[in-house]
Amino acid sequence: MSDISIVNLSNYASPKIKEVKNQDWVAYGEDNNYFEYIIDRYNGSPTNNAIINGISAMIYGHGLDATDSDTKTDEYAKMVSLFKKDVVRKLVYDYKLLGQCAVQIIYSKDRKTIAQLEHLPVETLRAEKANEDGEIGAYYYFEDWKNITRKDEPLRIPCFGKSKEAIELMYIKPYKAGYFYYSPVDYQGGLQYAELEEEIANYHLANIKQGLAPSMLINFNNGTPTEEQRTLIEQRIYQKFSGSSNSGKFILAFNDNADTQANIEPIQLNDAHNQYQFLSEESSKKILVSHRIVSPMLFGIKDQTGLGNNADELKTASILTDNTTIRPFQDMIIDAFDQILAYNNISLNLYFKTLQPLEFTDLKNVTDKETREEETGVKMSSDLEFDDLKMVESLENLGQDEQELLDLGYELVDERPVDYEQEEVLDKMLSLATVPKSRPRGDSDLDGETKQGEKFLVRYQYAPLAVKNNSREFCRKMVQARKIYRKEDLNKNSTANGELAAKGEKSYNIWLHKGGANCHHYFLRKTFMFKGQEFKPVYKQERETKGIKAPNKGFGKKGEPKQVAQRPIDRPDNGYKYKR
Repeated sequence: MSDISIVNLSNYASPKIKEVKNQDWVAYGEDNNYFEYIIDRYNGSPTNNAIINGISAMIYGHGLDATDSDTKTDEYAKMVSLFKKDVVRKLVYDYKLLGQCAVQIIYSKDRKTIAQLEHLPVETLRAEKANEDGEIGAYYYFEDWKNITRKDEPLRIPCFGKSKEAIELMYIKPYKAGYFYYSPVDYQGGLQYAELEEEIANYHLANIKQGLAPSMLINFNNGTPTEEQRTLIEQRIYQKFSGSSNSGKFILAFNDNADTQANIEPIQLNDAHNQYQFLSEESSKKILVSHRIVSPMLFGIKDQTGLGNNADELKTASILTDNTTIRPFQDMIIDAFDQILAYNNISLNLYFKTLQPLEFTDLKNVTDKETREEETGVKMSSDLEFDDLKMVESLENLGQDEQELLDLGYELVDERPVDYEQEEVLDKMLSLATVPKSRPRGDSDLDGETKQGEKFLVRYQYAPLAVKNNSREFCRKMVQARKIYRKEDLNKNSTANGELAAKGEKSYNIWLHKGGANCHHYFLRKTFMFKGQEFKPVYKQERETKGIKAPNKGFGKKGEPKQVAQRPIDRPDNGYKYKR
């Protein structure tokens, strides 16, 4: 007779918070180990793991900073020494993974200032029962709450501002309706799906490693031998057929005769692979929903939806995620940090430097320097630098897309880095006729016709079309625009990057100094010729015969500054020619 067992999958249960008699602390979870349950769902679910890692990284970004760090240098230095990067990073991680975090506050000997901050793993803490005023006065520390015994005495740590002791604890958690001592994670509704994703993986792994999948059935139909004889036969067969070259399992059956031999009848689950595929995809989707993820592509998760496959959609998703998911976490943590700094009489406008690509930031409605810094993470060294973006916007309106000229029937016949002597030689060689200036996208003084009647347009482009991690916002925006410009629009003073201006002045020439000190960019001269005509390709002729090489000497002739042909980074002073 066989015993039949039925295995029931566990039902999802919300965390139970219990006040137990004869205990000063409040249990979290049925077995006082709910934090470990959450950690297991993080470790076991690949989707949940990827999202938590991604969001915690986005929250921290490039670390803490302050918009008023330039004006409050002493306070900023104290803040940096207090909030160590490693401590802040751990607090952010706990806050996302476990829904709350805890920072240990260590006072100076006279208790007039906070001397040090340390991270304390939140899973090692349990709240003290509320006092008569309905306040939590302390938290208890114990390394392994699941295995705590009556003999163990957890360490009591008073809450911030609730004692005169040398060490206190700030417990940071958001308000959640129905919860007082602990706060459930923001993705609470997705935990059962994280567990489902985990169990599907476990099922498939066990099916492969330990599943009943025999490759042969061996029947002995001459009677049932003794147990000792059966064991001996089994060992010999195993020795004969086992090994890396003889993979698989076998079933050994002993029967009185062929009529009573064993039969194997597999239980078939129709369409099983489709069912498991559905469950896997459904669990992944629900986990994404629980974390409020607009596009899984932001976290390196490829899906089949339209969102995320298009650059504009990905940008929209990134901005939405940053505003609706990331910022609330950052605001809650910064509010707690402000309380700590206030104890040391420090007042700073803190923010987390974003990981958001600069081109993904929406600055249309930003009108002040501090907000721009918070949005972009780019620190402005002077008020004049705020004019960088204004200048870029102005140039974008003055410039045009190269495709516009191509659509009008022009073709690019020559391009080369700007060099003054080349500029003069090329202009003379083409014998360009001067025409009056008109509208921004109209003719340039360099546009016209050759003596042969060939129509030319001369434009300039900010080059190369690439930036580095430390490139100025001005250069990033100029490269991103990919516009071409008339010389008249560039060769004039601007308030952008005003630190390059001469002493007592607030502007400098972009045509000469490009993006400013240490800039790696230059202007590229691009000449277009109208295709709908017979012409003599003078540029092509010039390239194929002698060419025009950049001279080693001769800059500065006729009053033209030599900076025209140079990248600021290549100058002896790296572009700091005009220090204020």
